Amino acid sequence: QVQLVESGGGLVQAGDSLRLSCAASGRTFSSLTMGWFRQGPGKERESLTAITWSGGATYYADSVKGRFTISRDNTKNTVYLQMNTLKPEDTAVYYCAAHIRPYNSRRAVDYDYWGQGTQVTVSS
Repeated sequence: QVQLVESGGGLVQAGDSLRLSCAASGRTFSSLTMGWFRQGPGKERESLTAITWSGGATYYADSVKGRFTISRDNTKNTVYLQMNTLKPEDTAVYYCAAHIRPYNSRRAVDYDYWGQGTQVTVSS
């Protein structure tokens, strides 16, 4: 079992920045590929970004490329999502997810473990 806990969400103005954190426990963190998803009101869950256990490979959805950055600190069992130039359309619940396969995926069905989510609200 893997437990994931997101934090760092909140209410911000358009153009602001936030950094989300996801703390993992229950399994060696360095063995996990990590991803971030979000789900806005009335929308399906959207894959944003992912990073392999070594940090050597990442991908980004077009909607966040150039604004969001994923990183991980294996010494702290934590993955981060730095979000810059936030827009109202970024408003959503943001989820951290993990799987044990040694490659990145944008498919939610590939992920075995999920956090409870953290709310990000961006006002105009």
